[in-house]
Formats: sequence, structure tokens, C-alpha cells
Amino acid sequence: MTTFLETLQASLATATRSADGIAPPVCVLWTDTDGQWASLMPALRAALPQLLTVGNIDPGTRTGPVIWLKCMIARTLADAPPADVIPVVYLPGVSRQTLRAGGDCPLALQPLIELQYRGAVWHQKNGRDWTVEAFLSSESGCGLDIAQDARTREALLRALPSLAAEPLSSLRGRRLDAEDFDRMIIGDPVRDLLYWISDPQKFEARSDHATYETFRSVSKRAFDFDPEAGVPAACEALLAGRGGWEAVWRRFSEAPQLYAGVSKSLRGTRPKDLAADPARYPDENAKDEAALRLALQGVADMAHAEARARIEELELSHRARRTWVWARLGESPLATAIGKLARLADYVRSPLGGTSAKAMAADYAEHGWRCDHAALDALTCDSSAADGALIGRVVRALYAPWLDASARHFQELVKTSGAASLARGVAAHKDTCILFADGLRFDVAGMLIEELEARGLTTTLSHRIAPLPTVTATAKPMASPAHKACCGTTADDFAPVITANGQPANAQRLRAEMARDGVEVLEPHEARFAMGASQGGWSEIGKLDEFGHSMQGRMVREIKTEVEAIADRVNTLLNAGWMNVRVVTDHGWLLLPGGLPKVELPAYLAATRWSRCAVVKGESSTAVPTYPWFWNPQVRIASPPGIGAFVAGTEYAHGGVSLQECVVPEIVVRRGEQEVQARITNLAWRGMRLKVSVEANVPGLRVDLRLNWKQAATSIAATAKEVDANGEASLAVADDSHEGAAATVTLQDAGGNVVDYKPTTVGEGG
Repeated sequence: MTTFLETLQASLATATRSADGIAPPVCVLWTDTDGQWASLMPALRAALPQLLTVGNIDPGTRTGPVIWLKCMIARTLADAPPADVIPVVYLPGVSRQTLRAGGDCPLALQPLIELQYRGAVWHQKNGRDWTVEAFLSSESGCGLDIAQDARTREALLRALPSLAAEPLSSLRGRRLDAEDFDRMIIGDPVRDLLYWISDPQKFEARSDHATYETFRSVSKRAFDFDPEAGVPAACEALLAGRGGWEAVWRRFSEAPQLYAGVSKSLRGTRPKDLAADPARYPDENAKDEAALRLALQGVADMAHAEARARIEELELSHRARRTWVWARLGESPLATAIGKLARLADYVRSPLGGTSAKAMAADYAEHGWRCDHAALDALTCDSSAADGALIGRVVRALYAPWLDASARHFQELVKTSGAASLARGVAAHKDTCILFADGLRFDVAGMLIEELEARGLTTTLSHRIAPLPTVTATAKPMASPAHKACCGTTADDFAPVITANGQPANAQRLRAEMARDGVEVLEPHEARFAMGASQGGWSEIGKLDEFGHSMQGRMVREIKTEVEAIADRVNTLLNAGWMNVRVVTDHGWLLLPGGLPKVELPAYLAATRWSRCAVVKGESSTAVPTYPWFWNPQVRIASPPGIGAFVAGTEYAHGGVSLQECVVPEIVVRRGEQEVQARITNLAWRGMRLKVSVEANVPGLRVDLRLNWKQAATSIAATAKEVDANGEASLAVADDSHEGAAATVTLQDAGGNVVDYKPTTVGEGG
């Protein structure tokens, strides 16, 4: 059941999303003119570690003056939020209008003005600050029916901390008034007792004498406990779970983040009953985490089979702890990690095999890539830096032997079949836009498919084998419809040339060749459907390979964001009118914590040498395996055996011969079966109200009026409206100052995707 606090978190999260082609905001500004939300901050800080507040310096509540806030946003302070987490900046007593006033803004706040443009402001669709009442009653907030009287508003603000953990389902279907909110303050003894255990000083400080005495009386009656006996006595009763205390434990277990201090209070409490449930004792969990940490240190130095068996034993011993409440509080990172390591251990039981390179590639494309995904999943566990390094060592112990043995077998088969015969190029098709995603390895493609299908899109997965060496210069031309215009001469930089003019086939020249052949080339953030494009379209996205080379093993933290960006781009292209989007890539990559094994190749033997490939000089003889260059078989390419690298300490590399580098995905994406067919047929202004007529094959569509059709945040309508059964909707403009402005009417489906839009002038003809 969704609570009020979870709904608020979700709404703040929407403000962090940026439209396609726009950088994410550096922060979210939360203006609160009357300080209505202040009483909710303690609960919200426990749920949102990135929440910052303007005020007098107080590190304990992440509060500080404007200059401190700017430093936190710039990540120049040690306790700043992580780089991939967008801070939320709460500004009590400050209105959005104050920040927009420019020179009239108070001097102390003026450094925040520019954050309106680099960041985002959390506000209502009409541009006003979110008040508590507006958020609770708005359909874009909680959608509750609240009485509109002064007494109810006062009671609502008093009850705000108590409201945080309330399931919204329990509040719907009736009009809420002052008595309902007052009942929340004194009507939930379980919640009050947990708040008291979490922080008795704060609880007593915010309670007047009558309220506190009422709390004592209720506790004696319901739990046979007087708070005057102290928190340690309450902790013993909570862990024993007798009588009414079992309901208290269940409530804590349902939403432990709301009572973060309970965990701290329970530490040091020892069970009086030797048969007590260890799941309730944070000290037991901490002891088990320490034991698991020590065991994993031993696993990292074991031989492959021994390490795999030991991981399976540890998973059996610790998997139950993932169901304990402490895991939900982030206090069991290694218990979480061992589950992912056990999955990896299961996948690496034996290396991949096959009787031919094609058969082995097909086997990898069907299921072998899941081992790589399991390794990535383990490496992205939330953990401290020290635990992260330990997990990396265990991943290496499990993964490296499997990776190396699989690569060596594939290399033998490639030698037998001939590398050039395996590779094929990408062809263009009408009504299909090819989206080139740089370095999209097969396991990451699996993650992308999950994201696309979660958005209601239909996908078809196939695979190709990339040309050798598996570097961008050699492989990207084959991933484009321009590959037939290329040929090879020398391979000093691994790049072919354009046959017609002998110039290197770089990205610009490949795009020019595609355009000559009737392929519509789109800029990276351009969204349009080319009606006259006889050979479809081409667009590019992605920084996976760039992150890999610059960040090495740390690039795993960027994969989720990149997957979401590619999915956003696919969605944008489909919305623009393309029937299909075909996601292709040039090559995959190897990634191994601690670095790939070093392989020696004397410098005098190589004309060009990268981590996983080198051009052999002339007729030089070398002990390192060689392969013909795809674009000119007379040129020999040296590639290390197994997963070796010519450069020591390299964790991320490509260019060699392995399934991870050579077998690349192709994903054809199209709309789901229930494709929305809808269009705006007519616009009619009457004063500052607009009547919109729509033809559609599905119900539930909504219309909006935006200054930028791509960005919901630019809406100037008082509220977006649902299209009625007659195919009509009426929009009111929120502010008369927009009269005469250029705007766009948008038509959105139930998922918020724009399915049609039409430009207009506000008030035109009215």
C-alpha cells in the first residue's frame, strides 16, 4: 500500500527527470513560503539522504546556509550526495516568486537564483508552490477529498508527521475533515510508541504535557508499559514480542525507514530468552555481516572450484538475512551481495562450449550472456568502498577462469572457421530508424530489453558477429548501412577507407555515405520522421565505451543510466513516427575487477598496439595468436590468448577475440499490440479557454497546453484535461500573461507519451 510519504518521494523524483536531449538538473528546489512542510522533514530525511535544507548550519539534519548548499551541490564537501544522486533542496520561508524576482530577491538568497535554470523547481502545474493541502487534494498528488475550512487546514498541518506513514487507500472514498486529522495525532498508539523509541527526547520535546501524559496512559493500557521505565526496557519488550508488542514489531517491520532510530536503540539489547528470534536483533545481524566479510576475504584467494563451492555454502547460511528488517535499512549489504555472487557461482560451473564459432555465438546469445550480467549485478551492489573492493575480488575469483576458458575455446573455433566469414553488416530498411548505441554489450542489451518492455514496447532480439579487431574504427562501419562503401588498405589505426575517395571512414564520412544512399541521418537529439526517406533513418547514442575507457571498472555504476537514456531515445523516435527502431552496436567488451592478465608483446613487433589488439609489422613472427584484419586479410592482427591484455592493470578493454567482444546484439523495437492511434482534429479558442477535438481508437487520452511540447514542465494550462467520450476537452490557461504566446497542444496516452501535437497561439481568434 502506497503511503503519503512514498507518494511525496515519487513526486519529487519526477522533478529530477529531464526531457530527451536535456541534461539532468543539478538539484531540485523545494520552495515553501509558509514553512508548511517543515514538520515532515525528520521522516523525509530518513527516506531521502539527499535532502538538504537552508538554515543555520546543522550537519546532523543536513542543514546549512546558502554557500554550504552550493558546495554540497557542487560536490566539494566530503558528505555531499553521490554524483549520481540529484539533491533536493528544501527552502522553508522562501517562495518561487522570491527566487524569480532577480535583483529584488534577498541578498542572502541570490546565489540560489541560477539554480532555477541549472536545476528544477518542484511546483504545481500552475507554477505555484506546493502547499500541503494542494498536494493532498490534487490528482497529480494524492487525490484525496479534503474539507475546505480553516479548522481542517490547521489540523492537517498538525497531523503532517503522523500522516507520513498512512496508506493512502485508507484515506480515500470519504471527505477528510479536522476530526480525521486530529485522530491521527492521538489515535495510533503503535506509531507513537515507535516514534518515542526512535528518539524519546525529540518525541517529548514536541509533545505538550497533556499529550505526553495521554501517551503514557495509552501505553500502560495497550502495552502494559510505562515510558518512564526508559527506552532499554521498551527495547526488551519489543524484541520479546509478547502481547501488544507483536503489533509494534510488525509496524516497525512494515516501514522501518520511518523509525530509523529504533535500530540504534535496539543495539546492545541482549535476548533474555536463548530461543529468541535472532532476526529481531541488529547486533546478531551485524555479527553475521562481520563473519560473512571474513569468509569472503578467504574466498577471494581460493581456486575456482573451491571458491564456487564456498559461495554456495555461504548463501545457504546467510540468505535468510535478506528477509530481515535490517536488510531493508541497508544494514546487510553483504547478505544481499552473497545472493548475487551465488547466482554468478551457478553460471560459472563450466565454460561455454560448442562445435563451431557460429554455434558457440548462438549459445552465448541465447543464455551465455547471463553470466556476464550476473557479474555486473554483483559489482553494482550497494556497499562501502572496502566491501565493494572485496566483492570485486570475489567476482574475479569466480568469473575470470570461466571467462578465460570460454574465450580460449572460441578463439580456437574462430581460427578454424576464419574470422572474416563470420561478420556481417547492417542493412537499411524503409520506415525503420537504425539507432547505433556505442559499446552495447549483450548483457546490457538484456537490461535494455527489460526496460523497453516495461514501457509497453515490443522487442525482437537477434545477434551478429563483429569484425576483427573488435574496435570502433573497424567494427562501426559494419554496424552501418555504409559498410559496402568501405574497403581496407593499411590498418595502422584499424580504420578502413571510403572506396570512392580513399579517405578514412570516420563517423562524418559514414553519415555522408548513408545520406547519399537515401538514409535520413538524424542528429543525436533530433526527433522527426522523414517521410521521404526511402532507406529509413540513422541516429546515434551512448557513452558506454567512453565510460569504460575513462572509468575502467567504475563504469558499471553508469550502465543503468545509459540503458534508460537509450530507452528514452527509442521511445522518442517511435513517437516521432518511425514504425521500427533497430538498435545496433559495434562491439562488446571485457571487464574484470583487478585487471586482465598481462600478455607480453615486444614493441618492435607491433606497428600499433592497443590493450587487446595490435598490428603486426611486416612478416614478423610472434608467439601471440594472429588473425587477418577484416578489411584487408593481408594485414595481421595480434590478439592476446584468452582474456589477456597487452597493457597491465586494464580492467575494461575490447579489440580481441571473445564472445563478450565479438557477439553483438540487434534489437528491433516497435509499439505494443495495443498501439494508440489518435490525432488532434480541431482547435477553437474562446477568450483564454481552448476547445480541443480529437479522433482516437482508445479512451483515457489527455490534452495539455505547453510552451515546449516535449517538456511537461512547460505546461501553461490550469490543468491537463482528459478527452471525454465525445472526443473533446476544454483547457483553461493558468495565467493571462501568456496571451499571444506561441504554444503547442499535446495529446498524451495513459502512459504520458505524446501521441500527437499541434501548434497554436494562445487566445488566437478569441
